[in-house]
Amino acid sequence: MPADLLMFNGAIRTMDPALPLVEAVLIRGGHIFARGPSADLLPLAGDASRIDLAGRSAIPGLEDAHLHLCMHGLALGQLRLDGYTSFEDTLLAIRTAQDTGSGWLRGHGWDHNTWPVPVKPTRHDLDRVAPHRPVALDSKDLHSLWVNTAALELAGLDENTPDIPGGEILRDEQGWPLGILSEKAKQLVEQAIPAPSEQEMLAAARLAVSDAVRLGLTAVHSCEGPESFGALAALDRAGELPLRIWHMLPAAYLDQALDLRLATGYGTERLRIGHIKMFADGALGSGTAEMLAPYEGTEGSFGVAATTTEEIFDTVLRAARGGLASAVHAIGDAANRRVLDIYEQVAREQPRHHLRQRIEHVQLITPTDQERLSRLGVIASMQPIHCTQDMVMAQRQWGDRCRYAYPWRSLLSAGARLAFGTDAPVEELDPLKGIYAAVTRKRADRSPDGGWYPGQTLTLDQALEAYTVGSAFAAYGESERGRIAPGLRGDLTVFSSALSDDDPEALLNLQVDCTIVGGQIAYQR
Repeated sequence: MPADLLMFNGAIRTMDPALPLVEAVLIRGGHIFARGPSADLLPLAGDASRIDLAGRSAIPGLEDAHLHLCMHGLALGQLRLDGYTSFEDTLLAIRTAQDTGSGWLRGHGWDHNTWPVPVKPTRHDLDRVAPHRPVALDSKDLHSLWVNTAALELAGLDENTPDIPGGEILRDEQGWPLGILSEKAKQLVEQAIPAPSEQEMLAAARLAVSDAVRLGLTAVHSCEGPESFGALAALDRAGELPLRIWHMLPAAYLDQALDLRLATGYGTERLRIGHIKMFADGALGSGTAEMLAPYEGTEGSFGVAATTTEEIFDTVLRAARGGLASAVHAIGDAANRRVLDIYEQVAREQPRHHLRQRIEHVQLITPTDQERLSRLGVIASMQPIHCTQDMVMAQRQWGDRCRYAYPWRSLLSAGARLAFGTDAPVEELDPLKGIYAAVTRKRADRSPDGGWYPGQTLTLDQALEAYTVGSAFAAYGESERGRIAPGLRGDLTVFSSALSDDDPEALLNLQVDCTIVGGQIAYQR
């Protein structure tokens, strides 16, 4: 049984409209026992451990609604390319890394859209700097893979390799693969790469959950396969899981889930089966987000439908009949429309399923579909850091359509529910950077002046609500967490100073001092 814990003398935002701000919180038996003035709770504390907040802010535990947890842990040990801002520096980093080991060289984070002169990299570039090892480098958005000739040869790809539905192999005039594979075509090389061992996955899981609580997260929604689930389950059995995990299963495992009679929400206090995850389209950075109108400056480039409408509909319907909710990745306006069409049709087929269906990302959505998303009760699972990191690229590729991009305020006004996350390792796992993006629509360097499409900014409380109440609701957890209220779990995030509604720039200097899960300190700075 967790020891009692009292936090007092603070500026505690409860996210409960009935009592939004209190000085003190008493946690007993892992749950919120009382909240209110410090003078009222101190006599109730008895021999509870005490934390004097000294004016600092605490909130309900931050909950990341969309990430790839073990992939984040693995990426921390791979070649990181997201810090290199030119093609030349990226190649130099790869050249240096290829001399430090043997076997496959894995890396992540390259983004040709951010280089001063956008260059579409090829296998020939990698062959010059890393000729002796097979190389496979994920793009920043994880929707493209950059490989060298050695990797293509090990995977058996040549000019006779056919394209696969929902994927794209960039080719030269003779049909030879150029070393860039997008969407489902990535699998053609990935299947040749040795999978991480059980011990490597376990180490990645440990590293990832430790990083998550360090950043103030008390719960996450992870989109990964059974290897990740197995590693997290091993930590859970050993009592080594410091936060709560809502684990989404790839659609490829729907049959097994149905055979086992698994339903959304099944599991333990710390690890539960979540939604069935699938893809409607690709990503903005790879030019594969599915669009209603062509990308700017192109002749008929509409992106990629990663999965057919019929296949998504069949998966969502079968999942619903088995008690499993769905979460569909959709970035372009055409993909979001297709997914809403599917959810509407499934609701007609299964009018009493009462499942909380989700769209992951919702980066570009027309006003008509914003209203429809709300009417259908679909949760908008969004990552505000994508807005500011991708705004230059979005403006270049989507033009005036960007007025409907990342439309948080419009979605709230339409009555939609928002759940915020980071999409780590696509972006950093730090939720404070996402909160800053949500309330300013600016990057950490404070650009652009006034924010990008500032009419879509949120108040600080709205952004925090999407990272607490909204994420908890998206995981059926609103009766357990998301607010600081009696009876709910004692999950809190404590900051290094008081939160300010009037000075959003102060978020840039804010740090996490303490992460509390179930009344126990999971991290302390």
